Amino acid sequence: YGVFVPTSAYAHTLVTVEAFVGLLATALATGLAFAKFSHATARVLWSRNAVVTGFDGVPTLMLRMANARDSQIVEAQLRVSLLRDEETAEGHVLRRMLDLPLLRDWSPAFALTWLALHRIDASSPLAGATPESLAACNAEIVASLVGVDETLGQTVHARTSYDARDVLFGARFADVFERGPEGLRLNYAKLDEIVRS
Repeated sequence: YGVFVPTSAYAHTLVTVEAFVGLLATALATGLAFAKFSHATARVLWSRNAVVTGFDGVPTLMLRMANARDSQIVEAQLRVSLLRDEETAEGHVLRRMLDLPLLRDWSPAFALTWLALHRIDASSPLAGATPESLAACNAEIVASLVGVDETLGQTVHARTSYDARDVLFGARFADVFERGPEGLRLNYAKLDEIVRS
């Protein structure tokens, strides 16, 4: 069998373009595959419910999360907001987003669990809230976590939301830490466990 060799300028150009496109396609496919498989996933477990219960004598909104990764999330920042329908003086209904300040909204290393606490005092958007009032204004609590995976050095994101039915008043979270023969351990199965006050 003979070997075909380009003999014209057109054939040379075509072979050059074909080689360039082939190399470019290979590099692009490799880059996309690497980006897909090296992307860090947050793997944060959120409690199924948020609870409102007394904490240091003040009603407090609590939600719980756990890190299901083998590595820590460093420089973790948590923000919690309340979304609700409000009517303006002119009679327009709009969806308003209000920040819910936390007792601690930053952690140098999120390794095991994090209990987010928002004190419901006179300045809180949740002051005087009841299950009925939250349902009436179509309330939703949105939590967003951002941090850096300590192994890959990539930013990870996780978020969840709770509607009015997911906020339990007069309840608290059960303890997720158990003491056994090998010492203290975290029981992820109890992340959602609620104890009625």
